Amino acid sequence: MLNDKRILLLIGGGIAAYKCLDLVRRLKERGARVRAVMTRAAGQFVTPLSVGAITGERVFTDLFDLTAEHDIGHIRLSREADLVVVAPATADLLAKMAHGIADDLATTALLATDKPVLVAPAMNPRMWAHPATRRNVAQLRADGIAMVGPNAGAMAERDEFGEGRMAEPMEILAAIEAHFGAADTALLKGRRILVTSGPTHEPIDPVRYIANRSSGKQGHAIAAAARAAGAEVILVSGPAEAADPRGVKVIHVETAQEMMAAVEESLPVDAAVFAAAVADWRVADAAGQKIKKGDGGAPPLTLVENPDILAAIARHRTLRPRLVVGFAAETQDVVAHARDKRLRKGCDWIVANDVSPETGIMGGDANTVHLVTAAGVEDWPSASKAEVARHLVARMAADLAGETR
Repeated sequence: MLNDKRILLLIGGGIAAYKCLDLVRRLKERGARVRAVMTRAAGQFVTPLSVGAITGERVFTDLFDLTAEHDIGHIRLSREADLVVVAPATADLLAKMAHGIADDLATTALLATDKPVLVAPAMNPRMWAHPATRRNVAQLRADGIAMVGPNAGAMAERDEFGEGRMAEPMEILAAIEAHFGAADTALLKGRRILVTSGPTHEPIDPVRYIANRSSGKQGHAIAAAARAAGAEVILVSGPAEAADPRGVKVIHVETAQEMMAAVEESLPVDAAVFAAAVADWRVADAAGQKIKKGDGGAPPLTLVENPDILAAIARHRTLRPRLVVGFAAETQDVVAHARDKRLRKGCDWIVANDVSPETGIMGGDANTVHLVTAAGVEDWPSASKAEVARHLVARMAADLAGETR
């Protein structure tokens, strides 16, 4: 529940603005208090009257409103909130946020706030893929701005399809609830949790490498959820796309061998979640210089097996965590392979999912998983990766408390 949590919702000027009406309704159902600021462009898609009718509050639109600004209203709005949510966050809004531009009430409130900010990007796929937008997004993530979405799908424009759709209201709601997890639960208070995330890069030469298709979104979401539940969290991350979660100790690595060393150095822990997509093999002798294309055809590459981090920790003689959770990314016979993997690796649980290209799970913001334990298989409904993380953390907390196994 979000009882009495104060949300400042900044509505940008995109067709997805209509979804904010549903988001506000769901926030109110959970007890949140919502104030809304609309950009001038947002008023072309939804009206202040409709937004105000659902929030039950006055909707703010004008930076130079004498009634609101007599007590520096943009400062008050930004600082009285527990969380600032920007949805839809258009390309224009993201650019202004990244460069500190404050030319209306919404951007001025963003620049004035000292509270956490969550943005839900929404724009045409070409705009989302543009180098300028990518630079702005990277800067915002480096500044600690949290993001949910965008998703892939059909656009408002005819025959347009791609990544750029705003996350659905329930996905944004899950991200908001995840943010407030620490204030509501502290399920893992006093626990020390290790999480691995992202891919590993195994060098072939200084410019080429072997890797898996992993964004790190699920592993990073688990680390964030564990931190929100009160745990001390160590995140060992390969070169992930996801931003480092706040309040988490992050150890950045490149290769499987580096990840193995970082994991061992982080022990002991109460529980370990191995969500990283570790490359199974590496080149035996990586070239010191770039391998040049020649007349002799492709160069031979001798591969050797990387350390099996999950199995090594699950079978550790002295420092095995109380709970060891592995992941199984499969493209066929998902549950059968996961059951076999749990036994072979010696871990307690396996979180299995189908990562076939058509699922959109690899690199996406949603997931459909099966939890495989000694007791059986649980088929979890499709949800955002943040929701999956929160559910998994709740199960881990119950297990560590001795309630389940």
